[in-house]
Amino acid sequence: MNLRTTADHLVPSPLTDLTPTAFAGPADPLVLAGGVDAAVDSLFAPIADALSAIVFFGIPIGGTELPLIIVWLMCGAVFLTVFLRFQPITGLRHSVRVIRGRLTRKTDPGEVSSFQALATELSGTVGLGNIAGVAVAITIGGPGAALWIVLFGFFAMTMKMAEATLGVKYREVRADGTTAGGPMYYLRKGLAEIGRPRTGRFLAGFYAVATLIGVFGAGNLFQANQGAAILVTATGGESSWLADKLWLIGLVMAALAALVILGGITKIADWTSAITPLMAVLYVVGTLAVLAVNVTQIPHAIGLILAGAFTGEGITGGIIGVAIVGIQRALFSNGGGIGTAGMAHSAVKTRDPATEGFTALWEPLIDSVVICTMTSLAIVTTGLYAADSGDGSTAAGVALTAQAFGTVTSWFPVLLTVCVVLFAFSTVLSYAYYGQQAIGYLTGNSPLAKQVFNVVWVLMIVVGAAASLDAVMAFSDAMLFLMTVPNLIGTYFLARIVRYEILKHRAKVDGGVLEDVPEDLRVGIRDHAPTPEQVARERSRILTLRAKRERIRAAFRAAQKARGVVLPGDV
Repeated sequence: MNLRTTADHLVPSPLTDLTPTAFAGPADPLVLAGGVDAAVDSLFAPIADALSAIVFFGIPIGGTELPLIIVWLMCGAVFLTVFLRFQPITGLRHSVRVIRGRLTRKTDPGEVSSFQALATELSGTVGLGNIAGVAVAITIGGPGAALWIVLFGFFAMTMKMAEATLGVKYREVRADGTTAGGPMYYLRKGLAEIGRPRTGRFLAGFYAVATLIGVFGAGNLFQANQGAAILVTATGGESSWLADKLWLIGLVMAALAALVILGGITKIADWTSAITPLMAVLYVVGTLAVLAVNVTQIPHAIGLILAGAFTGEGITGGIIGVAIVGIQRALFSNGGGIGTAGMAHSAVKTRDPATEGFTALWEPLIDSVVICTMTSLAIVTTGLYAADSGDGSTAAGVALTAQAFGTVTSWFPVLLTVCVVLFAFSTVLSYAYYGQQAIGYLTGNSPLAKQVFNVVWVLMIVVGAAASLDAVMAFSDAMLFLMTVPNLIGTYFLARIVRYEILKHRAKVDGGVLEDVPEDLRVGIRDHAPTPEQVARERSRILTLRAKRERIRAAFRAAQKARGVVLPGDV
């Protein structure tokens, strides 16, 4: 099976039915674009095929093929869940307190709120994988694949927790208040801290390069291409007025994206914190309507999902095969292990790295547990799980989900189209920030390099909408998942540090030491800029606390000296 991967899903074959050239006529201006596609693809295809063969190398097991990268991600997720004492269960209630901003101050270092970081990361992971990828998984693996998606979405919660915690702990806060963080920084600084500076520098550089290339395919070209193509399909396909104007759709998307991206993380966070709840609510309302119409089939659907998870009905390889399909959809959908959570949360206003670990728990929960489950139930209750998924592409998956939405009323699939376009646009925004962080690391945070990146990023949206560039996207997608290798190696090395930060925070919570921040100082969902008076008051508070600590230390040392105990620094 030819695997095409993206940031939020795994697509089994090229999207030939949704490429722009599928709508081109003899006098279509996209004929030239098609020629460019062919030329670029012929150049990149051998490189992309070779890299994909390495990154997605699989071994035969139980009559199916197991990609080793799945094992790599799965092992990391399970290990961290156990090592951090099952925080997705024990820490979820406390995480709500954190997201509400009750433990962080407007005067803390950082640029955005916990909710905005959560929305930024979700906007990059919630996407076509939740709509199309789940539908394809169920038609390939049977209804039981849905349970495996949920199960490993649960384990990925801890992986995101580790990435976000490390992202804050090792971030850089500049004099102007802006931040820089992510795996590049915790790989370099964290590994140096434990005595592995050379390894850290190599892994950080490798990760930054892989990120810079990877984000263009999964977060730009593919999103623009599919957003434009699905919009054309929804407006009449080949007969649509937009069929030969995909470049125009790309131009509109690029213009809107430029207005946001050029404003940096604060502007991106403002938009994603507005778009993400909207698109999630729209999609959830849509799937709830589908379930309401097919309510009598819900018990039967749940039975099929539970039974299918352990029988492997509908796929060669039985339980092993269906587990592989479900696991790869879950881990590739929520992005656990890729490291983007470390970048999104590194910009948050906080002095305690663990607060962002608890915030990040919600990302796979919302992505793989809630939204993917609702898609699964919509497909299974309508009986579409037994349908032929066609070529197994995103187009086929969206078509199945659209059919499920169509059981409500004839115009209801339009709601799905709106959701898909919003998903694509929000992913373009969030991945732009990840690319900015990568180019910033590689160039010493050069403002010129970031501006050049922003311009190229915006232009590539137009290219992605009007051209397919299959080999380029395949190459960058492979690079995206290659990011998991240095990221997880570093996470294993730094696991004890993550554990210390998380359990130290929990000890303070359980001991009642952490008091709520005064309401006027709390970091709100979008209100997180302190007034000059608050800054002055907070500076005075910190100086008072430092003076108190110094008095306590001095008294302790004096008492020990009186007892004849020699402390370090006294000699």
